[in-house]
Amino acid sequence: QVQLVESGGGSVPAGGSLRLSCAASGYTVSSYWMGWFRQSPGQKREGVAAISPSGGTTYYTGAVKGRFTISQDNAKNTLYLQMNSLKSEDTAMYYCAATRVYLDLYWGDELRYNHWGQGTQVTVSS
Repeated sequence: QVQLVESGGGSVPAGGSLRLSCAASGYTVSSYWMGWFRQSPGQKREGVAAISPSGGTTYYTGAVKGRFTISQDNAKNTLYLQMNSLKSEDTAMYYCAATRVYLDLYWGDELRYNHWGQGTQVTVSS
């Protein structure tokens, strides 16, 4: 049974940093496409970043490029999202997701992911 558990969220001032973790069980992260999504109240869930199963290719939405870094630790079977230079508009619930479906340019399509974590809240104060 595939399970994803996020952690690392919290409240930080603008300009601060957080590192989100997503611990996976029931499968190995190196065999799945993995992604981070976020959702603010009243907004659609949007893709933030994704990583290919090999870890060799990463994808980012324009709003976070240069500030966020997605990575995975195969030994710990864990996905990470390092978030630097946080802005108030980054405030949202953050979710990790996984799929065996080949994604590439479709990485931001939430319908292509079939495993989701419960989310972790990130709040950035200006």
